Amino acid sequence: MKNLRNKNTQRQKIQHRPFQEGAVKAAFEGIEDDIRAPLLNLRELIFTVADQMDEIGRLVETLKWGQPAYLPEKPNVGTTIRLGKATGREDACALFFHCQTRLIEDFRAIHADHMDFQGNRAIVFSATRPPDEQAVKDCIRAALTYHLKKRTR
Repeated sequence: MKNLRNKNTQRQKIQHRPFQEGAVKAAFEGIEDDIRAPLLNLRELIFTVADQMDEIGRLVETLKWGQPAYLPEKPNVGTTIRLGKATGREDACALFFHCQTRLIEDFRAIHADHMDFQGNRAIVFSATRPPDEQAVKDCIRAALTYHLKKRTR
């Protein structure tokens, strides 16, 4: 298992952009090493998706409930995405979404065969296996435009 973890860590070397807030950097520094690397990769994926979406404007990085959180600066565009350790799992990290949205329900309908979910609030990822990047991007895109899409339903 250790060899697999080392291979994944080496394979996932990604250039991460600077933090917008010192508090967010400190929050990441407080996360265990095995979970921090995949969370930093998910963070970079969030920014990459946001960079490709003019309609959301600037992405804000902050702390919510003590966790790194990402949301469009423009109001009524998207909903917050938080990053953290999966609840009750030592070997997993998660993307957390507002539990009163339909996001997890929608993600589960599309991606149930290759994603793990926790209730109506999180997508859970193994810290040792890279996730399906395209599926994760689709979920991030849906969250960052949630209120825009909701208006067109």
